[in-house]
Amino acid sequence: MNRRDFIKTSVVAGGALLASTVVPSQAMNLLQEQKNDNKFANDGLLQGVCDIHLHAMPDSRERSVDEYGFMKDAMAAGYRAVMFKSNDFSCHDRAYLIRQALPGAECFGSFCMNRVHGDKVNVFAAQKAVETSGGLCRCIWMPTLDAAYQYQSEGRKEMGIPVLDEHGQVLPEVVKVMEICAEADIILATGHASPEESIMLVRKAHEVGVKRIVVTHANSSIWTMTPDQIRRCIDLGAYIEYCYLPCLWGEGTKMPQYQRQSIEEFAAFVRIDPARSFISTDLGQAVMPHPIDGMRDCIVKLQSVGVSQSDIDLLVRRNPAWLIGVDN
Repeated sequence: MNRRDFIKTSVVAGGALLASTVVPSQAMNLLQEQKNDNKFANDGLLQGVCDIHLHAMPDSRERSVDEYGFMKDAMAAGYRAVMFKSNDFSCHDRAYLIRQALPGAECFGSFCMNRVHGDKVNVFAAQKAVETSGGLCRCIWMPTLDAAYQYQSEGRKEMGIPVLDEHGQVLPEVVKVMEICAEADIILATGHASPEESIMLVRKAHEVGVKRIVVTHANSSIWTMTPDQIRRCIDLGAYIEYCYLPCLWGEGTKMPQYQRQSIEEFAAFVRIDPARSFISTDLGQAVMPHPIDGMRDCIVKLQSVGVSQSDIDLLVRRNPAWLIGVDN
């Protein structure tokens, strides 16, 4: 084929190959953008999904995706809503901006009570979070990476941020944050508290009047709860979060320090009480799969081990949607 015939053929095919022949860098950028735009095309599997615990840039840790780009991909894939989490910074304010750029985006943020906000749970910071423009802070997490229990578990010399006093009672500043969550009708999440601390937090939050109480990743690592502990929290009014991340880390991955959870073990957790539980990915780590790929894998694997579609709908659609207030 001579060059003229080659160009004619390229034009008929749509112009992409012609563009790469004449202006290679621009054409390749265009093709890459088109490829990225189509990567998460909606095939129905993820329609209506709400992932309310995932990590994205900008952040103080390396992440695989940025918030704006992820929200575009999530909308293309059929997601209903997303709530971002940063262990160090606010993300509800950025959710406000993302919504301006992406009309129709059900994008929310949350706020963690970690050391960047002080050496104890910061009531003032929590109040300002719920007062931020747009009302898009839908969860206050108790301390996560800076939690006293996490520091203790890691054998660190410094003291982490406590949620209970020396007598095992919920600290006054924690109670005040619970009151803020109750008044704003948003989630109070236990963060990286120990299983027993989480039970105490749930009991107090219930007494305070918090309607949307979440026990954070009850199937993960040092926070794993027993079925009895889970049922105690549910009886006190909590919803239980099960993260899919433990099914993806472990030996042979770039997070080998953790023990991988089998899909059968994961399914056993979610079957305890699907009506009071939900699934999040807890993904976004630079060394882990894209959160959308993770959510897809989770749903497919749950189907493969016989979890009913009605239970899956509760776990990844209806319950998380209610918790962040898009279903009331």
